[in-house]
Amino acid sequence: MTTANVAELKSHFSRYLNLVEQGEPIEICKRNIAIAQIVPIVAKLKNKTKLGCGQGSVQIKGDLTEPTMNSNDWNMLGDEL
Repeated sequence: MTTANVAELKSHFSRYLNLVEQGEPIEICKRNIAIAQIVPIVAKLKNKTKLGCGQGSVQIKGDLTEPTMNSNDWNMLGDEL
């Protein structure tokens, strides 16, 4: 594990951040006493779903262009609004 005092970390932050990106944790010291750590985030799984992978798995019944509500029920709330 790499160790850096606060002043050194502030002066070369980009260099230490690159080490963290490569998987190296950094221990931060104040007057040579460890006070914190910077650790890399565990890589999140990437979405591996392929476009079209569910093709043919859904069956549509009816016409999607027709209204789902009966036209008589459209004004069911009347003048309450």
